[in-house]
Amino acid sequence: MAYEIVLLTTMSIAILFALSLNVITGFCGQVSLGHAAFFGIGAYTAALLTKAGVPLALALLPAAAMAGAVGLLVGMASLRVRHDFLAITTMGVTFLFVGFVRKQDALGGEVGISGIPQAAFGRPGLLLLAIVCTVLFVLVALHIRRSWMGFAFDSIADDEDTARILGIDVKRFKLWAFVIGTAGAGVAGGLYAHHIRFIGPDSFGFVESVTVLAMVIIGGIGSIWGVALAAGLLSVMPLWFQFVDDYKLLLYGLLIFAAMRFAPDGIAGLARRIAARIALWRLPR
Repeated sequence: MAYEIVLLTTMSIAILFALSLNVITGFCGQVSLGHAAFFGIGAYTAALLTKAGVPLALALLPAAAMAGAVGLLVGMASLRVRHDFLAITTMGVTFLFVGFVRKQDALGGEVGISGIPQAAFGRPGLLLLAIVCTVLFVLVALHIRRSWMGFAFDSIADDEDTARILGIDVKRFKLWAFVIGTAGAGVAGGLYAHHIRFIGPDSFGFVESVTVLAMVIIGGIGSIWGVALAAGLLSVMPLWFQFVDDYKLLLYGLLIFAAMRFAPDGIAGLARRIAARIALWRLPR
């Protein structure tokens, strides 16, 4: 039973992490290669607070606020760049975060932070908290999709200039995407720190940013259920198959290549096409 709890907790955290990036990249079309930095900000914030005696459920709120505040600053700095330049800018955030953490003795430096307290009620309690946080973020994402904000995000993702002509405040909605997405990553990071109970600068590097981006691409950029499915599967594959962990980057690279070549819309788009063909086949002739 303990093994199943670990698997489900890992999946829940990965789904939340991937969906948080999906708000920025999938909904608003802003390519981010530095999402692991906000994951790390949430992890360090929550870990320091719980070691000081704050309950994890309460520590996740400052973790989200801290990650969202830094996301707002990064979003403001990124307003004048697009596409490849935006990706390079956000990629630099990860290197800055890792470099900063390595030099801070209060954050454990190169050694990191160990002995992070368990969540209330142990691993079952952490699993329940992770599921609640993930479900809440899914509800937020669904609400965004059906709201004026979702329409604005779609317009910006399709063509920023046209969206601006239509009267959409592009800068404001871009910032909202960064704040919501990075705050969600902060919560996921806080949960991750208490799931692993040890964090270090190497846990939040460029590889982790590419990994979560792979989950979004493979699941289907902009799709909530597709990204959730891809994140859940890819997060537990290294636990199921040891060889996957040894060649994780190679496997993710091949999956991204296959998705872009044969299924540009990811798992979600592939499922829609299969469903459409089945529906067409069932029509009376």
